[in-house]
Amino acid sequence: MSIQENLQTIKSTLPINVQLIAVSKTKPISDILEAYNAGQRAFGENKIQEMVSKFDQLPKDIEWHMIGHLQRNKVKYMASFVHLIHGVDSFKTLKEINKQALKHQRIINCLLEVKIASEETKFGLAIDEVEKILLSSEFKNLKNINIQGFMGMASFTDDTAIIHSEFKNLKSQFEISKKYTCQNFNPTILSMGMSGDYTIAINEGSNMVRVGSAIFGTRNYN
Repeated sequence: MSIQENLQTIKSTLPINVQLIAVSKTKPISDILEAYNAGQRAFGENKIQEMVSKFDQLPKDIEWHMIGHLQRNKVKYMASFVHLIHGVDSFKTLKEINKQALKHQRIINCLLEVKIASEETKFGLAIDEVEKILLSSEFKNLKNINIQGFMGMASFTDDTAIIHSEFKNLKSQFEISKKYTCQNFNPTILSMGMSGDYTIAINEGSNMVRVGSAIFGTRNYN
């Protein structure tokens, strides 16, 4: 099937409250334009340099989502245009995003990445670290960021019971977090689910899914 047909198939199954992020990492401009011409406007990249290059070449009404692990020293390259940063997993990174957002006189939307998988290779904050950040006066002074919710990645496993449990746990933590009230924390987004598990994620309360290979086909990392 074509990219357009894949997009139409996936969108036809999504509840109205779920936003689709088309993960375009490693994919050429032509593929992104095909998705764009089919109506897709939100795209996810995991490398800042690649995202910057694509931003320069593509229509400016695209929402760029940074979904990969974030290196603090590279935040400055995307601070002028990034729509949402999904993978914030340290307070130092939040401070750097705030600093770069201030330089561009804008507020950058972010999600806190919460570690829900048991795998050591996964990034993310423990839930007590999230609470520590949200309760700190230093966090409340970061005026140029807006934390819109949480992002999480489930274990890479065929055991769907484990995946259900991990997503359910993050949804629960997301609901609990709504008791923390401050100007730069406005939890409305729960970003869970990728090509292999997004239907499970939606069943467990996700309202943003990051789908790549199911739209664009297998990736070539060479």
